[in-house]
Amino acid sequence: MKRLNTPQQQAVNHTEGALLLLAGAGSGKTQVITTRIVHLLKDKRISADNILAVTFTNKAAREMKERVGTMAGRMADGIIISTFHSLGVRILRRDIRALGFKPNFSIYSSSDQAGVLRQAMRERDIDPKQCDPDLMLWKISGLKNRLISPAEFKPAHDDKLELATAAVYPRYQELLKGFNAIDFDDIIMLSVRLLQSNTAILGHWQERFRYIMVDEYQDTNASQYLLISLLAQKHGNICVVGDDDQSIYGWRGAEVQNILNFGDDYPGCRVIKLEQNYRSTSSILDAANSVIRNNPIRTDKALWTAGGQGRGIDLIVAADEEEEAARVADSMMLEQFRGKLPWSDFAVLYRSNAQSRAFEEKLRLERIPYIVVGGQQFYERKEVKDAVAYLRVIDNPGDEASLLRIINFPRRGIGDNTLLHLNQWSLAHNVPLFEALGRVAEIADISESSKKAVGAFHRMMTEVIAGFGRTDLGAQVNALFNRLRIEDELYRTLNDASQARKRIENIEQVVNSLAIFEAQTPRATLSAFLERISLMDEEKSEDDKEHGHNAVTLMSLHSSKGLEFNHVYLVGLEEELLPHKRSIEEDPSCAEERRLCYVGITRARQHLTISRCRTRRKYGTIEERKPSRFLAEIPEHLLIDASTNGEAKDGETVDMAAAFFAQMLGE
Repeated sequence: MKRLNTPQQQAVNHTEGALLLLAGAGSGKTQVITTRIVHLLKDKRISADNILAVTFTNKAAREMKERVGTMAGRMADGIIISTFHSLGVRILRRDIRALGFKPNFSIYSSSDQAGVLRQAMRERDIDPKQCDPDLMLWKISGLKNRLISPAEFKPAHDDKLELATAAVYPRYQELLKGFNAIDFDDIIMLSVRLLQSNTAILGHWQERFRYIMVDEYQDTNASQYLLISLLAQKHGNICVVGDDDQSIYGWRGAEVQNILNFGDDYPGCRVIKLEQNYRSTSSILDAANSVIRNNPIRTDKALWTAGGQGRGIDLIVAADEEEEAARVADSMMLEQFRGKLPWSDFAVLYRSNAQSRAFEEKLRLERIPYIVVGGQQFYERKEVKDAVAYLRVIDNPGDEASLLRIINFPRRGIGDNTLLHLNQWSLAHNVPLFEALGRVAEIADISESSKKAVGAFHRMMTEVIAGFGRTDLGAQVNALFNRLRIEDELYRTLNDASQARKRIENIEQVVNSLAIFEAQTPRATLSAFLERISLMDEEKSEDDKEHGHNAVTLMSLHSSKGLEFNHVYLVGLEEELLPHKRSIEEDPSCAEERRLCYVGITRARQHLTISRCRTRRKYGTIEERKPSRFLAEIPEHLLIDASTNGEAKDGETVDMAAAFFAQMLGE
């Protein structure tokens, strides 16, 4: 408490009733949330079972839980600090029977969803060539996030996608339920439906969670908002933490009005603003404040720091994107040489991922190490998904998407026609697909060789499922993969031995991950491990610094939220890029794009460089570019034209770069 400033202390001490904590960028909100939780536990003597803290990423939840555990010790045992989706799964595992599901339901990944959707489209005679399945899944996801059920969806009569979705959505949900499965968006939607439809279940969870805290409240969508509202309805002890100026995820359903209207939802709520910034210099904060105050609908606040004015903001005006990348790289080399800095101090932030090309090429040319945030997740790699699918079927034989994934991996001579006949027979006789495999001898249209292969697979999986124990999970799975001879399959099917080895190492990591999970988790189960995989956020390989990598980070502005770097290069500040052309068309005020620019500026700790181009290439044609309106909103006295120092600065850059390479060669 002694380390907190006055508004932070006020936020910690306000525990009864509603509290809106408006926490600006870099204002120490995580410390406030965790200290507030410990205050409830140690000073107010509130049971850990009665406290709920919700955030958006597993990483943030894990960090909060670790901090609370360090400060509160055993008093924190049993506290729920989780993501929205982990909370939803917790509710559904206990009470989903009331909705007609079994508690061991599977949570389908995006590829599993796609398989179910395509089956629903086939049954409704919707041609995927005429109606993109990915667009339909996106549409269904949006409906679920707005809590619109198949029966409630009213399509526009002149919209082909909506009309097709209206035909497929009900069947898609029926198929999921038949497989005893839900998709990611169902987690919150079904949790809300459960609480709305059953007063006893609602009462249980309201009594359980008497004190509720929600981090990043500006990012909540309609379903998340309603879930929290239902839980807080009885006791009203709800603290939401967020910053409407950092609401940048409207494109995926986040509704900034949730935080702007909090006072209307909870009349008499206390509002506390955290405006002291502990991250950036005054120059950076003055620029950020000057940009964001141009948004007409926002809560009034302004970041400030006691840390000093700092350097001005460098402005690079380049002829084109190649020169922009070259000058950014030159600037980095100069800064790195001057300060003997690690490359991980530097980040390049852009509006569109396509902008990374020029920077990647230039950094590679200059032999500057870099990482591009946005690579494929471990659990999204094909061989990993194949391995995990075996675990899903062991845990839930009714998971037909996973069953279809593994039935011919490794290859067993079970072709598409055999699968089609198995599916048709399963539907016609109203039996689960796994049971149909065991009755393959009854299916006339399948060849004897295929029947033999299907029967052998069914017997093997039945034996594995029946014999799967509750301990030594990693060892059991490793024995299964050895039995399947997956390594031989990968070497046989991949012409490149090095690629086969990489994929084998990935499968090995599945086993390692399960073994580590079992060692670190009391009463670990296969279900809990699979649940953890399903709930993993789409957090890319963002924190290479955590793994000891010394590299420049290239990332989109959307991916940068929550991160900070000593030196930030905010590139491409041009009209139709930042703000983006599509966003200008959708909202001429560019409110969310301005917030995105604000987020980018406030990622910088010590120094910010902004760049723009006079021209860019589009389909090979050179186009003139206009400076971003956001650039005009930054006071001129804060900007230093990186070209006005003339030949001296350019010469210094060249000399320093030469010295840098001389140093490298010497080493």
